[in-house]
Amino acid sequence: MTCLDDMTLQQRNYLEGFVSGLDANRQAQGLPTLTQSLTIGGQTIANKNANTPTPQDETDLHRKAQNRFLTQGKKLSNEEKAKRQTNGLDIWEQMRAAAREGQFPKGTDVFLYKFQGMFFVAPAQNSFMCRMRFPGGLLNAHQMKGIADLADQYGGGYTHVTTRANLQLREIKPADPVHVLTSLADLGVIIRGSGGDNVRNITASPTAGIDTQEWIDTRSLAREIHHEILNRRELHGLPRKFNIAFDGGGTISSLAETNDIGFAAVRLGKDVGFRLELGGITGHKDFARDTGIMLSPEQCTPVATAILQVFIEHGDRTDRRKARLKYLLDDWGFEKFLQEVQTHLPFTLAKVDRSQCEPRGPINRLAHVGFHPQSQEGKHYVGVVLPVGKLTSTQMRDLAAIANQYGSGSIRLTVWQNLLISGIATENVPAVKAALEQTGLHWSANQLRAGLVACTGKAGCKFGAADTKAHAMQIIEKLETRIELDQPLNIHLTGCHHSCAQHYIGDIGLQALPLEQPDGHMAEGYRLFVGGGTGGTGGQQKIGREILPPVQATQLPQVLEQMLQTYHEHRHDANETFYELTARQTDEELQTLFSSSKLTELVLS
Repeated sequence: MTCLDDMTLQQRNYLEGFVSGLDANRQAQGLPTLTQSLTIGGQTIANKNANTPTPQDETDLHRKAQNRFLTQGKKLSNEEKAKRQTNGLDIWEQMRAAAREGQFPKGTDVFLYKFQGMFFVAPAQNSFMCRMRFPGGLLNAHQMKGIADLADQYGGGYTHVTTRANLQLREIKPADPVHVLTSLADLGVIIRGSGGDNVRNITASPTAGIDTQEWIDTRSLAREIHHEILNRRELHGLPRKFNIAFDGGGTISSLAETNDIGFAAVRLGKDVGFRLELGGITGHKDFARDTGIMLSPEQCTPVATAILQVFIEHGDRTDRRKARLKYLLDDWGFEKFLQEVQTHLPFTLAKVDRSQCEPRGPINRLAHVGFHPQSQEGKHYVGVVLPVGKLTSTQMRDLAAIANQYGSGSIRLTVWQNLLISGIATENVPAVKAALEQTGLHWSANQLRAGLVACTGKAGCKFGAADTKAHAMQIIEKLETRIELDQPLNIHLTGCHHSCAQHYIGDIGLQALPLEQPDGHMAEGYRLFVGGGTGGTGGQQKIGREILPPVQATQLPQVLEQMLQTYHEHRHDANETFYELTARQTDEELQTLFSSSKLTELVLS
């Protein structure tokens, strides 16, 4: 019997066309169509042209939305075709069968596996990456230790902390995805929908519940939406991925304005609520915009669900480049979109002029690093520095032991690719400092390491055009010996246009790309952006500007050194930040400023 994996593409296409022809003939005769798939050797092959609406389509929000595009004569994207054929939540048996055979997914199954949190990352690594979910970035020491054991047993002996305050486990062999998923479930870590066209990890203020200036503890809200999504099947398989964040007004920003939905805490008289912000996607050069709507904490989950329902019903299913929420908002406008959201709610959305609201308190750009007092008397938290977000399994166990012995037993991941340990008694601070140093990690950092963010890059992602984490470390190791900063600085390195490390919002942003050399060879290089900022990065909302030609990766340390020296030489005073210097310059002025140094010579060499 023929196995689907052994079929050529030509044979597969022929079989799909054959089924389509049979269905067309049966329809012409008034007969019911065949099933929408043909099974061979226990595997399923789709009839891609079987797009005739069926009765169940009218009760399935996703198929109903797809049908709307089909009736307009438009073609669904390949990912939508895959979801139309198979719900990514229903591939458990398929994954088990593939694991027993030691096989990686092929074709659109690579996409569907992401619904189960498994990413086949070849050719960067011939293995799986598993992305987890921790609402608000919270996990406990037991979970951290258990994940370390899984990293040794099934992975590469390490994890990465991501810019969505979660963990990635890498180098998983083809026989082990099911072992990893079931073992994570045993630890209480449920990762359904952590990839693909789903709502990603819900982020929140990392110091929620312990912050000295926060207005509201966002932990329960992040957890509530997390479970709402996990337990509502229709909230998976969106037109495109979706990000949600809460900012409770604490000293550390959650970068809520970079999310599709941002809930930003404000105070109105004695009442604390959230401003609703929509459409953030900095990789597409846009921040979430204030809708004018003020929500009580109890209204956040139903409003998020209503927004998702409107996005499901009306988001683009044909063009992946235009399928994020931002583009629906651009097409409809905020007023029409919010009117549609209102139809899904049992209460009326209330608008409040922003001038009536007291804004959040100041953001401390270094509050995620080092020791800081908590709102609980006699207690401190410590922000642990993780070089480009990487943790070995040994370090994970050591951190879990420190959290248990000296802290509350909890660990808080942040969007800055590091973690916090809370509940440390004042008298135990010296012991924790010593214990952290013994792990090879540290509790303090100069401003450069504190603001360093890097995505996986080509060492672990097929889209990466450069080894971003390695280059980030080379930059820091060089600059630390040459430059002493007295103001915080963010450097973001991202491996491709997807902007997972959000290069557009860094003081200095670097986006990898291949650069052709005079001899015809390709070298790793970066586009260079300056002056990006958000409230959380210490400035105002601003997309970084590209004012210099691309730079070879080997030249980055020297180029950035010259850039920072130029900053020191031309700032108004010692208090002026890099962001502030760039913000007061036009593009032409910045080009003139940098051309007066050795920087231009380095870039063009």
